[in-house]
Amino acid sequence: MTVLTPEWTALLYLVAAVCFILALKGLGSPRTARRGNLVGALGAVIAMVVVFLSTELDNLALILGVIAVGTIIAVPASRMVKMTQMPQLVALFNGVGGGAAALVALLELEHSVSFGAYLAVAFTVLVGSIAFSGSVITFLKLQELMPTRPIVFTGHAAVIVVLAVVGLAAAAIIVLPEAWLASVGLGGLKWSAAVAGLGVGSVLGVLLVLPVGGADVPIVISLLNAGTGLAVAASGLVLNNTLLLVAGTLVGASGSILTREMAKAMGRSVTGILFGAFRGASSAGSTAASDRPVRSSSADDVAILLGYANRVVVVPGYGLAVAQAQHTMAELAQTLEAKGIEVVFGIHPVAGRMPGHMNVLLAEANVPYEALAEMDEVNPQFKTADVALVVGANDVVNPAAKTTPGSPIYGMPILDVQEARQVVFLKRSMRPGFAGIENDLLFDPKTTLLFGDAKESLTKVLGAVKNL
Repeated sequence: MTVLTPEWTALLYLVAAVCFILALKGLGSPRTARRGNLVGALGAVIAMVVVFLSTELDNLALILGVIAVGTIIAVPASRMVKMTQMPQLVALFNGVGGGAAALVALLELEHSVSFGAYLAVAFTVLVGSIAFSGSVITFLKLQELMPTRPIVFTGHAAVIVVLAVVGLAAAAIIVLPEAWLASVGLGGLKWSAAVAGLGVGSVLGVLLVLPVGGADVPIVISLLNAGTGLAVAASGLVLNNTLLLVAGTLVGASGSILTREMAKAMGRSVTGILFGAFRGASSAGSTAASDRPVRSSSADDVAILLGYANRVVVVPGYGLAVAQAQHTMAELAQTLEAKGIEVVFGIHPVAGRMPGHMNVLLAEANVPYEALAEMDEVNPQFKTADVALVVGANDVVNPAAKTTPGSPIYGMPILDVQEARQVVFLKRSMRPGFAGIENDLLFDPKTTLLFGDAKESLTKVLGAVKNL
């Protein structure tokens, strides 16, 4: 016996949908992101409770048991994950969503009777399975459990085309009327076609992501997230569930916009990201360390440069996140400001491993939001900066994006640190960044390198600045 009437169910679903919309609005700014996240979680709780109170559920004990198991796994995993591993977690969550949508559509096939329902099943099975397997590969690449470079084999593109054709053929069998299929000897194959579509989509997802390398992987995560959203929206049509349709559409639309903006920030097209490796245009290169001579220095020398500057622009990158040096960096900035030195943090749109990675990291260290300047805002300030302090970033400040047409990152907008009077790089080694491209700015006469773990180096610099 259900507790909620259809009217109350529709009303509460509307409330949940509004929560999701407000959550997206809140996540658009660091000031309101925490509140937006809580509002979205509230919407999800409302939606889940409504399902239990408005539906006759068989095997309720089994359902509750599965939820309990998922909770036991997810809560510790989410709490223990490091900020540097957040993109991997997002990839896994996204993949699970796509896989779940595909499996639900597969199970609902036998209950589908209309052309629209069959079309939704076919779409969800294919796109959901692609999103699942593709997300698993992005996780493995970002976690460096497999090579981050593009992986391409002979006939790779041809295999993708063949699988796409097979997937479309399976979808056609699912969608076409049973009577017509029987007339051409294909009757009774809808279930087999759906299973085949699930398998083909899973393999296709793997093959589409393998050629992606370097800094393009986070963009593919966003693209797959958009695919998962569309698959969930289609599953809403399969299940006749308005909330799934709304939520999936929101995820699909926001993921598509984010993908476009990230690709724009990288100066690349989405097709170039997915298929660039087939024509030798991937953003991944060598991982070998350069042996060219550079000017290295000590923490004391860097402290003198910073302590006697008027304006310092800090460029944070993935190395800052890996070293968990954000609190030390924040304290150094406060110490410099106490000495009357202006400190600005220059944030590249794709610094780190996902959009907003540096914003979240610095907010965690209580760096004022007003001190963070986006790329378009901070670039004109480098000309008047006495020191540009680059902490763990490489690709987003590499002048090759502007000066070297043959470079895989050519055309990518960068932070113009080369225009500062002095440039200081904090690096572990001379290995290139995630895109595998050597940075000629490291060998510029006005550039000083301080080697070591970012947290240890910043701690030494902070101590030296305090003693000036």
